[in-house]
Amino acid sequence: MPHKITLTGSATGPLREYDRYVAFDMREKGSPSAPKGLKKSTFISYTVFVAKKAFNKTGLTKKSIMHEKILIQGEPTLDIPIDECPGEVGVICFQITVLPNKKDKEENEPTDKKEAKQEASAAQQEVAATKQEEKPVTTSQPAANEEKKAEKVQTEVKETPVQEKKVEPQKKQMTNQPKGTQDLLSFDEIIVPEEFLKTRPNPQKTQKVIDFVKRTGRLDEPLTIEKGSNILKDGYRRYIVAKTLKMDKVPVMYEYQKS
Repeated sequence: MPHKITLTGSATGPLREYDRYVAFDMREKGSPSAPKGLKKSTFISYTVFVAKKAFNKTGLTKKSIMHEKILIQGEPTLDIPIDECPGEVGVICFQITVLPNKKDKEENEPTDKKEAKQEASAAQQEVAATKQEEKPVTTSQPAANEEKKAEKVQTEVKETPVQEKKVEPQKKQMTNQPKGTQDLLSFDEIIVPEEFLKTRPNPQKTQKVIDFVKRTGRLDEPLTIEKGSNILKDGYRRYIVAKTLKMDKVPVMYEYQKS
């Protein structure tokens, strides 16, 4: 069975165009710690070959490919002439994906999350301003005790709205999720069955879901998860998209075990 290879990074050389495909060079850094007694690996250079049709769908150009971070999935090959493959290893690309940068993630971040951050920041500023306004006053012992009790009551009154504001964004966040969402689950908690891992979702359909997430900041449908075991039952394509875009939490709906 042929080996699979995944590369992440930007092109290190200009885009070269051929009759039905394009090629460009990439490189990845080796492991920082080699086994004892062996030499440390440095950089490995790759030459990636992509069909023109697949490349054009990404929207990349000769200039942008040098700056955009991309994900390459394919198979290594050693059968290409050296003049076309200057890299140490040639890679036949099956799927190419443009990864979002930090600015895109901030722009695509759901409005509810931004509002939650703003509300939390405002609450912190309010508490800080209250502490600055409090000045020590030299008074008799009974009067000082009464002032401390009054300050404690004021602090409790001001802290109550802050706690309510922290709860509200969670309710709003669920409303921004796709229809049918029952919960938000950490991506790392999902268990993928072996039969899913052996399949490869259609790249074009996967790209459509990636474009949807970039545009809306959320998945188009929740993943179906078995309640209790967290085993993925349906939505492997959306699982791949969430992994590609490095989503911390994903919307899920539960399927209960048959007794």
